[in-house]
Amino acid sequence: MGSTLFQSNGASIRLHRHDLPEGIGFGPVVAIDTETMGLLPHRDRLCLVQLSAGDGHAHCVQIIPESLGGRGADCPNLKRLLADAATIKLFHFARFDVAVLRQSLGVICAPVRCTKVAAKLVRTFTDRHGLKDLCKELLGVEISKQQQTSDWGAAELSAEQLTYAASDVLHLHALWAKLETLLIREDRLSLAQACFDFLPARGELDLLGYEDPDIFHH
Repeated sequence: MGSTLFQSNGASIRLHRHDLPEGIGFGPVVAIDTETMGLLPHRDRLCLVQLSAGDGHAHCVQIIPESLGGRGADCPNLKRLLADAATIKLFHFARFDVAVLRQSLGVICAPVRCTKVAAKLVRTFTDRHGLKDLCKELLGVEISKQQQTSDWGAAELSAEQLTYAASDVLHLHALWAKLETLLIREDRLSLAQACFDFLPARGELDLLGYEDPDIFHH
C-alpha cells in the first residue's frame, strides 16, 4: 500500500492506495465524501473516499477493484473508521454517500450528519443548497467543481482531481458549525438529528429500489 503527498493552497492532501494506513486519527468528527463512476450506487463503482479531521488536511483512499490489480473492498482500516459508533461521520448529501459505502464496502455508516439536510432545514429562503454555494455564502470560500465529472476510475488520478476531491471535505467542519448555529436559532436541531439518524436506512431503501417510487409518497 503506497501513499503520495500533494500540497495545494496550504493544505496537504495524501493519497493512499487501497486503505488508510494504521494509526491515522480523525478525532470525534470526520468529514467524508466519495467519488464514483456515476450517480447510481447499485451500478457505479466507488473509486475514492476522502476524509478530513477539519484541520486543513485531507486523506484520499483510492479503491481499486481486484480486476484492475487492486484489493477492492479489502480496506479494514477504512471500514473500521466508517463503522465506528464513537465517530460522527460528516457528509454533504449523506444519502448518496452512505448508500455507496454500504453497496461497495458492506459498511453501515452511523452516526452521521449531513450539511445538505441541515441547509434545507434552515435556509428555506433559497434553493441553493449545493456545497459550492454554501461554502461561498456561509464561509466566503470559493471551491471549484471543474473536476466533478472527470474519470475517477483512472488508474492514476491527477493533482487537479485530488485537489477537487479534497475540497469537498476540507470545509465541512466549518460549514457544520455555521449550520448548527442556525439550527439552534430556528429550534430545528432535534429535527435535524432525527433526519440524520434515518439516513443510513434511507440509503438502504435507495439500494433496494425504493427511490422511485418513494414509499413515503402518497
